This record gives sequence, C-alpha cells and structure tokens, in this order.
Amino acid sequence: MAAKMSVRRTLNFSNITHTDQISFVFGSINGQLRSAFGKLAALHTKNVFSFAVVTGNLFSEAQDDDQITDLLEGRIEIPCPIYFTVGTIPLPPRVVERVEKDEEVAPNLHYLGKRSVTKTSEGVRIVALGGVLDMNIVAGLSKEQHEPYHTEGDAKALRGANNADILLTAMWPADVWRNSPKAKELQIGAETAPSSQTIAELCEALKPRYHFAMSPDTLAFEREPFFPDAAAEDKDKGIALTRFISLAPWANTAKAKSMYAFTLNREAIITPPAGSTLTPFYKPAPKKRTADQAEFSRFATHDHDHRRRKHQRRERSPPPGPDRCFFCLSNPSLPTHMVCSVGEDTYLATAKGPLPAANTFAKAHGLDFPGHFIITPLTHAASLSGAAGGAMSEEEAKKTFAEMTRFRDSLQGMVAGTSKRRLGAVTWEINRARNIHVHWQFLPVPAEMVSKGLVEAGFRVLAEDMKLGKFVAKDFGTADEMAGDYFRVWIWAEEDDDEDGGRVVGKSLLLPFDESVRFDLQFPRKVMAKLLGLEERTFWQDVVQSEQEEAADVAAFRKAFEEWDFTLAG
Repeated sequence: MAAKMSVRRTLNFSNITHTDQISFVFGSINGQLRSAFGKLAALHTKNVFSFAVVTGNLFSEAQDDDQITDLLEGRIEIPCPIYFTVGTIPLPPRVVERVEKDEEVAPNLHYLGKRSVTKTSEGVRIVALGGVLDMNIVAGLSKEQHEPYHTEGDAKALRGANNADILLTAMWPADVWRNSPKAKELQIGAETAPSSQTIAELCEALKPRYHFAMSPDTLAFEREPFFPDAAAEDKDKGIALTRFISLAPWANTAKAKSMYAFTLNREAIITPPAGSTLTPFYKPAPKKRTADQAEFSRFATHDHDHRRRKHQRRERSPPPGPDRCFFCLSNPSLPTHMVCSVGEDTYLATAKGPLPAANTFAKAHGLDFPGHFIITPLTHAASLSGAAGGAMSEEEAKKTFAEMTRFRDSLQGMVAGTSKRRLGAVTWEINRARNIHVHWQFLPVPAEMVSKGLVEAGFRVLAEDMKLGKFVAKDFGTADEMAGDYFRVWIWAEEDDDEDGGRVVGKSLLLPFDESVRFDLQFPRKVMAKLLGLEERTFWQDVVQSEQEEAADVAAFRKAFEEWDFTLAG
C-alpha cells in the first residue's frame, strides 16, 4: 500500500463566508450512524449546511440493528438533506424495503440509486454511480439497484447527463493520480485504490465541479484541481475545473480526514487557480482512416438515412437513462412487448401490473383489455417544464406536451366509442424535482362516476385525509407551463346529448405541493382502486401479469385503437 497522506484533522471554514451556501461530505460512515450524524448536527448549528453527501458505505456488513431501527423510525437527528448511494457492500434489507416503498430512508436521508442523475432542491446536479465494476457483465445495464456492482454500460449511460456539479462514485477514475505532484509525493498510483477506466471517461465527459469517491483503509487524498486542454477560442467561456476528493472512513484509527466542507462556485473560471493541472485523462490520437473505412462510414450513414419511418423515431430516443429509469426505449431492459404505439416525440405502452384486470370492463362496457396505459416522452427528462432535469428546450417541451395530449385525446375517444359512452377516463401526472422520467398514466372509469362528481370527490377527500393539500380547478390549455412539484389530473367523460349527440363533462385539477409534503406515489392509484372497487389490486407488484398476458392485452388494444391511432396515418 502506498504511503498515507498527512491530512488536517478538522474542517477548514476559513475561506467560506456566512453568505455562501456550504455543503458537507463524509467518507464511508460504515454504520456509525449516531456518532456521524450527531457530529453533523453539531456542525450544522454553526454553519447551516445546504445538504450533505456520504461517499462509499453508509452502512456496514455487520450493521447494528438498533441503529437501523432508530434511523428508520426517525430517532436519529438528520439536520439537513443527506444523499448517498451504494458503496462496496449491499444495502441492509430493511433499508432496501424502505427505499422501494417510499424512496426515502428517513426524513432528510435520500438514496440516490446506484445509477442516477438527481437535481437537489438547491439546484445542485448530482450524478451517482455506486458499486464496483463487474467485469462478468460485458454488455447492458445492471438491473439490481441495491447491489454493490455496476457495469460498463451503467457508466456509459450516465454520460448522457452531459454535465454535473457533483460526481459521486465508489471507485476512483483510472489515472486520476497522473499529472499530480501530490500523488507522486505520496506514492499514490494504480495499486492504491480500486479504479476504473470507464469512470475516468465518465468524469471526463461530465466535467463535474467536484468528484467524490470512497477511500480504502485510512487514506485521504485531495488532488490538485484539473481542467481540460480546451481550444483557445473556448477559454473565454470559462474553464471546467474539477476537484477530485477521496475521504477516509469516519472515525478511522489514523484520524485521517473524513469530513469536508465546500461551496459550489457557479461563476465562470477564466484563469486556473495556483497549483491546478491539466486533466490526467489522456485520449489517444485518433488513427487516420483508410479509404475503405471512409467508404464504409458513408455507406452506414446512407443506410441509416433511408430506414423506415418507425425505425427512425426509435433511433431519435436518448441513450439509456439514469438509475431506475425504465421508460427510455433505448434501455435494453425495457419490455418492448408492452409498447403499443410510437409517435414523433412520445410513445404509448400498457402499464405493468394494471389496476383493472382484462375483464374488469368487458361485460358492462365492451372493453376486453385493462385499459391502463402510460404516455411517455421519448426524450429522457424529469419534467416537461424544464425546471428539473433540464433535458428539454421550451420548444421541445411544448411539442411533446401537444403529442402527449393527442395520445390522451385518442385514448379517450377509443374508450368512449368502444363502450358507447359508458366509459370516461382519468389521466394523471406526478411532477417532482426528484422525478426520473416524466410520464402520464391513463385509466378508464365509468362515465357515470365522472358526471356525478364522484371521481373529483375521491381525489379531494383522500388528499385531505393524507394531508397532501387542496386541489384547485385549472385549465392546463395547449401548452405546459407548470413549474415546481405538483400532482395534476384530467377527469373526462362524454355524455349523450339530444341536440349535439355528445357533451363532454369533467374537470382538470391541480394539487401543488412543496418539499415539506411527503407525497405518496400510490395516491392516484389508491383513489381509483377505491372508486372501482379494486382495492385488492392497489399495488401493481401484487397483480403483475405474465409476458403472454401482457402481449395479449397489447394485441387486443391495438385492434380497438386502430381507428384512433394517429401514428398510423400516411
């Protein structure tokens, strides 16, 4: 093992003013929850941290069960938002269970997921890749989100995030010690800590302001800041400066540095600070292509440009999305047999574990499939408003909203026509800054429930019971201009009218909420399950169908939807 770094044993706040937003980082806590969070609480009273990050392992292999219980039941004070990912050991089963249900381990403690892009309430963009590289998986993405390993595909997928304020990994980027006088002095190299070339490529692609990684044993290493060798004409725009910091575990015997306080400088850096270096991540010079290779490249492009229209639509999809995103068409794990129709900017798919069964509306309404659908943008974005994720321009968001609305209108026409106006529909969206991929859910409902106001009352009553806030009636118009966290729902039905043949009834409702509200993601499904008398189907995990059943529902739907499917026109 290389020589250990001599480090400061206390935090240094000398360069931070009281007007700065201070953030905080821990090395691996290794299950010492009470002492670590107690120290944070004491420091927070003096410095008021905007948020904190834990690198490496928050928990230990032999985790104290009493501390887990106190954590889950809120008896351990967490004074500010804390974000963490998986390190080198699996998360405890009770923590995994909490994450899967609530996406929050405890108040103010947030699991980022193993492969994720998160925008905090302070607007800080965190890209996380937990676990160590599994060389046994040669392609694709890892599916288990709580185990301590990742694939090359996971790292490559995150390059689509384009940028990051903070990059959080369990492994070091390969060659981060290159070009570093500190590393040379301390004999830090390839044998010092587990490192990965794919993480080096990820760091190079994202150019984060800070890259935090866990350290082995009692090592703490703060590399000199580094920057890319930008072209002269780009330097006026500012330098992408990255600081790589690897902290020692909490309460380590060598008393090596295990805590770090910092501020994010969002101003353009024109001149590199003293002691900074060029990037340690070198790219080999590209080989000159032969005439044969150039001809092949032209042929491949020509072939791509003349593919059929449907194939072109899919190729415009973004690369595999962040952690827990099962909505991107380019994700190899996506169950494509559930995709029903693909438009220019959105696609339609049946829901996994649909609330209605295939026979729920068959006898009384003539619908021989569940009718529970997901309307999803092709672009990977957390929100249509651009307030979260930042993946859509204003123009793209308007265009996407318009096509999602067109799918919704087509589905409403289909269920009304098939049921002879005995069915209406409910469509809802949950928009949060922590969203992974924006989508709408569509569900048929007896038209009589809409016309009598029962659906609206169901949403209002349960929201009040769950202390989620109050709904307001709002016409969302033809463009999406909503911002912030909210739940919205469109309630629709078409009644017979003696004069006009049909009359639309219903309402659109908005429920804004802020970070103080712990919004239940199952809220809309609970409302609809109660109204439809399907409480036993409230949780989708309890009613997952076989692939054959899912494929049969898609086939039945496509036949019924053919008249309304605008993607088939022309």
